Amino acid sequence: MKTAAVDIFACPGCKGALDLRAVTRDGPEVVEGSLTCRSCGAEYAVTRGVPRFVDRGAYAASFGLQWDWFRTVQIDSVNGTDESDRALHSTTGWTADDYRGGLVLDAGVGAGRFAEIVAKNGGEVVGIDPTAAVDAAYGNIGRRERVHLAQADIFAMPFRNETFDLAYSIGMLHHTPSPRKAFAHVAATVKPRGGLAVYLYALFGPGRSFMAAIRSVTTRLPPKLVLILSSAAVPLYYVYRTPLLGKIFHLVLPMSLHANWRWRWLDTFDTYTRPHHWMLQYPEVFGWFKECGFGEIEMFEQPIRMRGTKTQTELSQAVAALVDGASKARQTTPVFAGSQREHRTAANRGDQP
Repeated sequence: MKTAAVDIFACPGCKGALDLRAVTRDGPEVVEGSLTCRSCGAEYAVTRGVPRFVDRGAYAASFGLQWDWFRTVQIDSVNGTDESDRALHSTTGWTADDYRGGLVLDAGVGAGRFAEIVAKNGGEVVGIDPTAAVDAAYGNIGRRERVHLAQADIFAMPFRNETFDLAYSIGMLHHTPSPRKAFAHVAATVKPRGGLAVYLYALFGPGRSFMAAIRSVTTRLPPKLVLILSSAAVPLYYVYRTPLLGKIFHLVLPMSLHANWRWRWLDTFDTYTRPHHWMLQYPEVFGWFKECGFGEIEMFEQPIRMRGTKTQTELSQAVAALVDGASKARQTTPVFAGSQREHRTAANRGDQP
């Protein structure tokens, strides 16, 4: 954690300012230490270079484990491609000029694939993730200039409202118990005239019912077992590429068809281990942007890719209730636990990678 990040972070509970106590340093990085709220006295640990704003053990293990196993697969500077760069642009439409000099939130940073691009283009990026994925991100990009990371809950983020010039969430919101509430929390952190962009799974495709049935089993299995089972995606790729047989297989047993074998193993594992896997429609997400005060909304190609500009400076009563209600619920309920009703609803909506 860099000392300068203290001015960006705030207490997740009361939004008070934080004081940093460094125990171990490594150059500009505080490796071990703590953050203490000046207002309420809450204390948060800094371990292995990352401030921790979540309770240990409150999140599904597979989220962090997958990045232990696939830490560098999607990092452009390591794999020699520009795939993450292109994916970020296709979701946000933003260019290097938009990032340069701005403060940017990456909500659901994973191993840091998109945060790397923002920092390379001159933005100061803050990446959060509720899981140990931030440790993978720290190993990949955490010591770079203009990069700050935190293990934090999207429903109780360690920032004040209207902190960021730009914010994006790619592949995160649909893995929370309530994508709409998660969206509202991210939207609240964006400054007036700032931009917000999201990527969400779209509700289409006949294979979603089969996937929901399979996920009802795999999400209850040990992650390491699912890792072994999902490795079948590596050789099955060649069967799935055949004209007729491949369509049948993909209908009955959907999996990633990425050309890179490690990438499709990762994507398939991710699909069948996440507790929540919501499928949404463009009008629904468009409505989220409107109710959170965003205009100039643009829609890109499927799956759902959409961005908007904050044109209203005050949260509507409905959105304020969403944000406040989710924060209160978090005090007693782990974010990714989910109720049985939520699991049934997700299954009924259908699932796809």
